[in-house]
Amino acid sequence: MTMANWMWLWLAIGLGFCAMEVILPTAFVEMSMGVSALVVALLTAFVPGLNLQIGLWMVLSLLSVMAVKRWLPQVRSLPIDDETEAEALTAMEPGELGRVIFEGNSWRAKCEGDRAISPSDRAIVVGRKGNTLLVMRDDFSG
Repeated sequence: MTMANWMWLWLAIGLGFCAMEVILPTAFVEMSMGVSALVVALLTAFVPGLNLQIGLWMVLSLLSVMAVKRWLPQVRSLPIDDETEAEALTAMEPGELGRVIFEGNSWRAKCEGDRAISPSDRAIVVGRKGNTLLVMRDDFSG
């Protein structure tokens, strides 16, 4: 293949990755790889050989993905909405994991505080860490 053919190939690859980012969003990973391929397309006149071009594309893609991940805001846990009452499905000692029913779904939960929670006890959701609810025994319900 001639140098012009490699340039068109890299342009097609770059545009393909950019289009895939629009169709299937991946937090700009595909976009970074596409932009890297477009840069390689511009550099085909200066970088002889497909192997060097592929290596350049891989290095540029890795660097751009790392840069994008650094600049994107980190996803934080969302606060719990108005509902704070849950029902224990399993027994939980303080600091231990178990399961609760919260908003109609079964959740993994960690017992906070210094009182154990028995199955069917009511619990108060005091926070969330990832997909784990932080719960305390509801001693104040009547």
